[in-house]
Amino acid sequence: MAWIYLLIAGLGEVGFVTFMKLSNNFKKLNYSILCVVSGWISFYLLSKALKVIPVGTGYTIWTGIGAAGSVIIGMMFFKESRDWKRLFFITLVIASVIGLKVISPH
Repeated sequence: MAWIYLLIAGLGEVGFVTFMKLSNNFKKLNYSILCVVSGWISFYLLSKALKVIPVGTGYTIWTGIGAAGSVIIGMMFFKESRDWKRLFFITLVIASVIGLKVISPH
């Protein structure tokens, strides 16, 4: 169950960053509320996951999901660069997250 919490926490981190951008510097109330709620859910589920998963592994995977997801959302919805170098390095982040999951003892 801890891994599911960690996955959802990572997705919450993506929501947190996305809604922060959409809030326009916290000037749009609906997106500001969604940002705070996503952030709270993300941190809460991360804390639950870290009761079982080692902190270094859990935090790295949570950060990786957030970083990779934010880059993908940026490319899909905010017209950010899809340069091959950017895609290559985000692929490395994703591969690293998968690698940490595979070698984790839990």
